[in-house]
Amino acid sequence: MQTQPEVVEQSQGQSQDSVPGQPVKEQLPAIQENPITLNDLVDISCRKFRKFSAIGMALEKPLSYKEFHERILALAAYLREQGITAGDRVALLGENSHNWGTVYLAVVRLGAATVPIFPDLPDADVHHILGEMKCDFIFITQRQMEKIYDCKQEIHRVITLDDYRDDTGLIEVEPFSGFLGTALAKYGEQARDELLEFDPVDTDNLASILYTSGTSGFSKAVMLSHGNLCANANSASGIIRSVPPGWVFLSVLPISHTYEFTVGFLLPLLKGCRIVYAGKTPTPAVLQRICSKEKPQVMLVVPLIIEKIFKKRIAPAVEKSKILSFFCRFSLSRKVIYRKIGAQLSGFFGNRLEVMGIGGAALNPEVERFLREAAFPFIVGYGLTEASPLLAGGPYGDRTVRLGSTGKPVPNVKIRIDDPHPETGIGEVLAQGKNIMQGYLNDPEATKETLTEDGWLRTGDIGLIDREGNLHIKGRSKSVIVLSNGENVFPEAIEHKINAYPFVVESLVVENRGMLEAWVYPDYEFIDSKTEGQSRAQRHQYISGLMEEMRSTVNDQVSASSRLSRILERREPFVKTATHKIKRYLYSADNMHV
Repeated sequence: MQTQPEVVEQSQGQSQDSVPGQPVKEQLPAIQENPITLNDLVDISCRKFRKFSAIGMALEKPLSYKEFHERILALAAYLREQGITAGDRVALLGENSHNWGTVYLAVVRLGAATVPIFPDLPDADVHHILGEMKCDFIFITQRQMEKIYDCKQEIHRVITLDDYRDDTGLIEVEPFSGFLGTALAKYGEQARDELLEFDPVDTDNLASILYTSGTSGFSKAVMLSHGNLCANANSASGIIRSVPPGWVFLSVLPISHTYEFTVGFLLPLLKGCRIVYAGKTPTPAVLQRICSKEKPQVMLVVPLIIEKIFKKRIAPAVEKSKILSFFCRFSLSRKVIYRKIGAQLSGFFGNRLEVMGIGGAALNPEVERFLREAAFPFIVGYGLTEASPLLAGGPYGDRTVRLGSTGKPVPNVKIRIDDPHPETGIGEVLAQGKNIMQGYLNDPEATKETLTEDGWLRTGDIGLIDREGNLHIKGRSKSVIVLSNGENVFPEAIEHKINAYPFVVESLVVENRGMLEAWVYPDYEFIDSKTEGQSRAQRHQYISGLMEEMRSTVNDQVSASSRLSRILERREPFVKTATHKIKRYLYSADNMHV
């Protein structure tokens, strides 16, 4: 059975680009109905693609779908023997690996819920999560061990995904290879013959409890069901024209985040593709080595990764050449130059890249313009953990996707603008679909604030829908600065202009006594290259000069209400979320310090 295309609605009022009084329909193809539980998804794919390579670490032999399936089933049976039952919670705290994915799918097989924890969270946050979740089992890696040494929550079983053997005497651990080996010895034969039986799991069964690391408030525990995650994986498959079995997905983002989990884990499993984990911090050198060998067709990145490549490698190469700089002033010749650079960029990623998904935060417009003119294969996506997470993106190859937008709503998701401004069409973005969370765990008030009675998710983002049905995100509703004259200022738009400068790593625009000011964390490697041999005073003077010159230029590019009164140097990075967005709620003009 095929599903009908969803309708994107816009309530009361329209943007200048939209057609008054008419709902905007998705320009996406209908998709086939798909599995509604993670267990069904895995079972169907592992039978259908049993001889295909499924998952593994970069530069190592991968597991086949058949081998992967056997491990999941045997481990699930062994976890059941160890006392894990429906409704229990099992924590996962570690870097990406095929072992992580095996454990996740074994746990949900039993109707239990996983608690994926971001590896970059500080000790206090990890203690808080484990204390609230009361997990008897935790699967962890060596790099994360210190975070649980002083944890007050008693954890009965600690299994190390990377086989780390702790010699501190502070905690008793079991290596995963031994744990899995026992499971295979006991249940491997039955798993191979698919004779193991488990209690049925429903689409509404809780699969993941994920703590958000939001930019506008303290973390909340998001409850995502089997149905939520399956629905979003199915939707994600509709934004790329085709994903044939055997394609390679290179994973460099944390699988504990729904962006990577749904689009970089569930989607390739659904399609019979191979997942490759980098296993190391994806520095340019490491990434180039892995890509030259694995030659991925799909990668997911956050804007920071591609923006760094642009600012560190591409922009300087153009600026250093007077000929290239001259010809880049003209549209036609700039496109020719950018196409050649784009081909080199594709070569960096192994020369086989079909699509790069960019999401998790807003992409800098200047970088996006380069990628388009370079004919680099990419799509921009938008979503939230509460939506499992994808709400809009692409579809890939759609020429009506506008620069600066997040594309069209994904299949089977509705998006509308709540109470849009009569002139601009800007209002809060609301979304509805089977991918929307069940709610926040033990927080009915926050759930009621976020989910409307008729099932729409209040995203907390401000945006508009244009004439072609593209969603444009203007910023977070809580980050909008309302000036004394009533003007609304979207700080993210100003920050994009600041962040385009090669000497800027990141920036934050805040209000201070009715005026706007920006705090900038500079690229000190860039500063060092320009101030070599100079005194500290000269270095400080150089930075101040850059900031003032930038302030003047940026102010010429924005409206009068968005002009900056000053730009100040910040000497340490801002605290960020798992997808590298600055936690804005931690900063204000009153408590920010150099």
